[in-house]
Amino acid sequence: MAAAALVAASVLVTAGCSGDKGDSPSWQGGAGGDGKTASESPSPQPTLSTVAVTSPAADAKDVVASTEIKYDSEDAENTSVEVKDADGAEVTGVLDKDEKVFRPAKALGWGKTYTVTVTGTPSGDKGGSASSTFTVMKKPSKLVRVTSFLGDGQTVGVGMPLIVRFGRSVPAKYRGEVQRRMVVTASPVQEGIWHWVSPTEVHYRPKTYWQAHTKILYKVQLAGVPMGDGWYGRTDMTVDIKTGRALVMTVSNKTKKMTVKQDGKVIKTIPVSLGKKSTPSSSGTMVVIEKKAHTVFDTLAELGPEEGYRTKIDYAQRITWSGQFIHAAPWSEGVQGRANVSHGCVNVSMANGKWLFGRTMLGDPITVSGTGDKLKNGNGWTDWNMSWDEYKKGSAI
Repeated sequence: MAAAALVAASVLVTAGCSGDKGDSPSWQGGAGGDGKTASESPSPQPTLSTVAVTSPAADAKDVVASTEIKYDSEDAENTSVEVKDADGAEVTGVLDKDEKVFRPAKALGWGKTYTVTVTGTPSGDKGGSASSTFTVMKKPSKLVRVTSFLGDGQTVGVGMPLIVRFGRSVPAKYRGEVQRRMVVTASPVQEGIWHWVSPTEVHYRPKTYWQAHTKILYKVQLAGVPMGDGWYGRTDMTVDIKTGRALVMTVSNKTKKMTVKQDGKVIKTIPVSLGKKSTPSSSGTMVVIEKKAHTVFDTLAELGPEEGYRTKIDYAQRITWSGQFIHAAPWSEGVQGRANVSHGCVNVSMANGKWLFGRTMLGDPITVSGTGDKLKNGNGWTDWNMSWDEYKKGSAI
């Protein structure tokens, strides 16, 4: 951001002198008593104004493209701000009269010159207008790619976090400004916050699960935003999604059952087999992060020929990056609901696997409890495995 500088209300210009006043009598050449002619008299001071442009500074160069226009006013409620480029095209944006700032709707053009005109209320001997001009920096060579995991039109589960990724690490001191430019609007309104999972990834979740059928729009306005070491955001983007029905799964190791609720009502109870003692399932809250109707689990390279296996799997739903799934396991149907024999997955019957697979979507939450292993944050989309107070600590603002 260009440093703010208050434009001086007036500038006193002193005329230069020539010759020796002592050699010229006061009556010679029409001079006054101080020996100055009328043409050498000080210029009148410009009219003072009740408004002023405070940032960017007048005639500033190399202003960042993501700059905000700041101003001062003695009557902010009745003050307007107009920003135009060199061709006279007006810049659209939002005027915040409380903070006295004009925020352009998108990044300003690389290398372009803009004129700001602030119009307020005259008062006494003060006028009500002030103008200033500045020039945006040329397009930098180092631009950071910003992407969203989700795309327009998607319908997701009520536990789905919003996920934004960066093409390079964002240093900690720049994350606050980056986060301020990522705005989430939900209908109905729900409290939520961004949480930095890593220097290259930030998630957003509400305080509790999204409400069913919530409309969500998030704007990521990072074009031209500084991201450290001479890097700047490449583009702006908006993503428009919605949540579906509220489907929530809970699994109890004590009862060896999964309870499936939809919109608060139990719609099915499913016998399960969890991880055996040597390979326990993780206890914690996860979400469905991937679905495959048919796949192959191959752990030979990881576990070797004695412990590893290569098995065809139906109705697989990934819930951790380490390889825990909800999936059909016809070989364990005889013990499902009674004993744990899996390698950490949630085993269900072929029929129940097909039924569940047909009803779930990405972002549907599942909570497993009572096992001998605690879910590690980061092993999947574990945003809901933290309390709200803990989650807020991951915010940069």
